[in-house]
Amino acid sequence: MSQTTTQSAEELAETRAAIREGVRAVAADFDADYWLARDEDGVFPREYHRAMADAGWLGITMPEEYGGAGLGVTEAAIMMHEVASHGGGMAATSSVHINLFGPHPIVVHGTHEQKSEWIPRLIAGSDQVAFGFTEPDAGLNTTRIKTFAEKVPGGYRVNGQKVWTSTGQVANKIMLLTRTTKFEDCKRPTDGITIFYTDLDRSKIDVQRIPKMGRKAVDSNAIFIDDLFIPDEHRIGDEGRGFSYILDSLNPERVLIAVEAIGIGQDALRRATQYAKERVVFDRPIGQNQAIQHPLAERWMYLESAWLMAMKAAELYDAGKPCGAEANAAKFLGARAGYEACERAIFTMGGFGYAKEYHVERLFREVAVTRIAPITEQLISSFIAEKVLGLPKSY
Repeated sequence: MSQTTTQSAEELAETRAAIREGVRAVAADFDADYWLARDEDGVFPREYHRAMADAGWLGITMPEEYGGAGLGVTEAAIMMHEVASHGGGMAATSSVHINLFGPHPIVVHGTHEQKSEWIPRLIAGSDQVAFGFTEPDAGLNTTRIKTFAEKVPGGYRVNGQKVWTSTGQVANKIMLLTRTTKFEDCKRPTDGITIFYTDLDRSKIDVQRIPKMGRKAVDSNAIFIDDLFIPDEHRIGDEGRGFSYILDSLNPERVLIAVEAIGIGQDALRRATQYAKERVVFDRPIGQNQAIQHPLAERWMYLESAWLMAMKAAELYDAGKPCGAEANAAKFLGARAGYEACERAIFTMGGFGYAKEYHVERLFREVAVTRIAPITEQLISSFIAEKVLGLPKSY
């Protein structure tokens, strides 16, 4: 539970305003042209990552005992919304987002020795971690992963493959989801899955970059693991209970993706609105025409509504209350609203919206992934239908 639950409403407002101002101060040094350059060259934004680490933002959700701020999902959401609002799109958010709740299994289930060794280095930006969870033949059906960790004296021997592993080109650590018991030998599909946090040993892990539509500066990869040895002390928690451990971070991740998409959409909406004020055609600004005004106004309404759902989900999580429906709804609504705002920005600018120098085509490419990952709109709809409306499970 967030420490901020003990604060008064006024103190909460001050804390959250300070978060926005602090993040904005860092983001202001990296304008849209910086991110356009990273989109062109595909180089990881190391300067940005270092600036965020130096300002302490990588540890906003980490325990104070290990050098973090000990704040909650609500504060992390405010931080990531601000990160997303300054032209960097998902390249900016993904360069720091992975630090906030990706390592959550370490925080919740790691030993004191593991936390003391690993968390301060993540907060300082000294270590960067890639996440090897998704597999090409399993997708969202995590119970069907095949990467296998065989128990040997002193540790495990791991073989398998993963896909969509972010930051594999620059990371020195990897959090790896494996099977330690084969699927067919388990009583329940969720049994027999184990999490490790270990060195990304490139002599045993082949990392192959995947060219993709957006977020070029934050790499995605297919990785192939061949006889990687992981010592016992790099296992997180109990063997075979890893599936339950990853559930701890699912709802926070959905909230963060939601607010990031909202921030990108609002960034695009601001650019389109400013253009509509300044662009004169037939002796009048195009923003005077209702055909331009109304779609932009609708995008504002949808973005603001999605933001309220995201904040509701975050506050429920921080209060220790169930928030699965709200977190999933926030991700659905935020991604959809952000996507449609970016699309509308292109249409508002016309030909210039198609030009890279106006940035909205890049924001459109960046935000598209939020409708796909980490969970699809179709699975969210199925979840709401079953868990909220009580309809029969469809898959």
